[in-house]
Amino acid sequence: MTGWIDRARLGVGVAMKRPSLLVHAALENRAALLLLALAAGGLWGFIALADEVLEGETHAIDEAILVALRVPGDLSDPLGPGWFEEMMRDFTALGGTGVLTLITLAVVGFLLVARAPRAALAVALAIGGGILLSTLLKSGFDRPRPDLVPHGSIVYTASFPSGHSMMSATVYLTLAALLSRVLERRRLRIYLVTLAVMLTLLVGASRVYLGVHWPTDVLAGWTVGAVWALGASVIMLRLQLARTVERPAATDVD
Repeated sequence: MTGWIDRARLGVGVAMKRPSLLVHAALENRAALLLLALAAGGLWGFIALADEVLEGETHAIDEAILVALRVPGDLSDPLGPGWFEEMMRDFTALGGTGVLTLITLAVVGFLLVARAPRAALAVALAIGGGILLSTLLKSGFDRPRPDLVPHGSIVYTASFPSGHSMMSATVYLTLAALLSRVLERRRLRIYLVTLAVMLTLLVGASRVYLGVHWPTDVLAGWTVGAVWALGASVIMLRLQLARTVERPAATDVD
């Protein structure tokens, strides 16, 4: 008799939990659809922007913005004091290969220590794929760097899209999306995503200020990087729901 009662209680408990599980799954699917819609919109925006750039329609506004960031009559001198220019170089380093590689390795290492090897592999593949895409796009468009003003940073590759802008969006937004899924409090998730967006914007703005990219290069980099991060987030979400990729234990901060 006691065993029957225990089994009945267990069945009732499962039945009570099932609606909440179904609601949770529905919300996850809705989030995935929203992310896909945003990614599709971003992709359309990039294609439209790339078409305008190839036709030379953006050259006038690109030049106007670069000139506006220089001292009138002296294109070799960026606006602002010397310390501000140096600070812009610090910001641009946040989107450099070295910094982004260290951040990615740190997160991958953390996931490995947390015994989430498949999640670590997924993050590494997402970031590595973004690097490959950036290289292919630069080679495909092969847009020359701005020659209107002196460069405030050493450059090696083509201009469109901005690699720093794209990779900072790819890394920071992808990692923010991953980490926000293990935070229970909404304000913490908002803070994390906002921080990632601010870092991405700072990196891109510094590239224009230093004269190493046309503004449309940076806009394209932001767009493609965000699209890539959104796509990676959707894939990660689906893999976690299917339990193909681990989801680190949820945490919170009081």
